Amino acid sequence: MNKSDDRKIQYSICVSGAAAGHTIETSSRLAYELGKNIAEAGHILTTGATVGLPYHAAVGAKENGGTVIGFSPATSLREHVRKYRLPYDCFDFINFTGMNYVGRDLYLVQSSDAVITVGGRFGSLHEFTSAIEAGKPCGILIGSGGTADLIPALMQALEPPADEMVIYDDNPDRLVSKIIGIVDVDYEDIKNELRDHDQSWFLKRAKDPKKRSS
Repeated sequence: MNKSDDRKIQYSICVSGAAAGHTIETSSRLAYELGKNIAEAGHILTTGATVGLPYHAAVGAKENGGTVIGFSPATSLREHVRKYRLPYDCFDFINFTGMNYVGRDLYLVQSSDAVITVGGRFGSLHEFTSAIEAGKPCGILIGSGGTADLIPALMQALEPPADEMVIYDDNPDRLVSKIIGIVDVDYEDIKNELRDHDQSWFLKRAKDPKKRSS
């Protein structure tokens, strides 16, 4: 990459939401729009490779030319389909974590640059609290019900750290844009470093024995 090649960095943006419950009926279109907007912005959608609102987000991304990566609680495709009864058709890649749901949630959050909550139940709350504890930017789609609409009161009552990293909006397009803006700032130093080096900078560094860490 030379200085004139301002190649875009793709962020991994997680959409977290209910796999079951009433918010699926009321907020499926909102989840779809989140996935669509992430795809149209040129970034990667990550989900828990599950049904419900995350699935609608995955469909929204795929139908609009996006890349979707799922993080499954299962150890294999067989277990993913047979034991957990989870979808596989809308994913470009599924990471079979083998960590069940609780471990999968943490892996998903840590593998994402930001987390957006739409609707949701306890699993979505777990992903949100994991994200905020990890200092990840968190987008909350207000008006989508469930966990998303409870988070503002929880934030006020519990006074968590890094509350400035939590962004609220009732419009999927604006929310995605705001989250991308935060991640842009966080990655500005990386973008500058990549822009100022040629494509083989890491190979040259590895060949320099004085710069080896081992």
